[in-house]
Amino acid sequence: MTLGALGMTWLSGCSTPPAPVQQAVTLPAQPAVLPEPPPRPFVAMPERLIPEAPAFSPPPPTVKKSLARTAKEYRHDAASHLYAQHQQRIFKGRLPPMLEAVGVIHVNIDQRGSVKAIQWQRAPKHAPQVMREIEQLVKAAAPYPAPLHMSQVTYTDVWLWHKSGKFQLDTLTEGQD
Repeated sequence: MTLGALGMTWLSGCSTPPAPVQQAVTLPAQPAVLPEPPPRPFVAMPERLIPEAPAFSPPPPTVKKSLARTAKEYRHDAASHLYAQHQQRIFKGRLPPMLEAVGVIHVNIDQRGSVKAIQWQRAPKHAPQVMREIEQLVKAAAPYPAPLHMSQVTYTDVWLWHKSGKFQLDTLTEGQD
């Protein structure tokens, strides 16, 4: 046995030495990946804080300007304006000798071209519907050319009314047979 013990000892000397103990290597710290926070719930803004969308409004009509210095000069600008606004209502050509109505009105226009007043000098009282229609046409044509050289103007014109509902103004008439 001695021999056996010796052989074992000898064999133990031939064995590989034990592996050295490795020490843990510390690597530089990497940032930890944090989970994303849960999404925040939707919270509606109170109505009083939500800005209101502006209501659509068409741009204001472009007001033409009149360089007239007197009511007589302005009368031509106003008549031309009325004709342009009511082209389909203008009687073309010379008027017949008999008309349904003839009326004389004074129209007061302010500095911005708005109609402030309509006053009849000679009203066709036998045709009240014509009176109403003339007043409506005058008002519907606003704004009139703004009188640049006057704070307001009152012009006078004669309405020559045909039975068809068409008219001419004395200022721009083509005459009468």
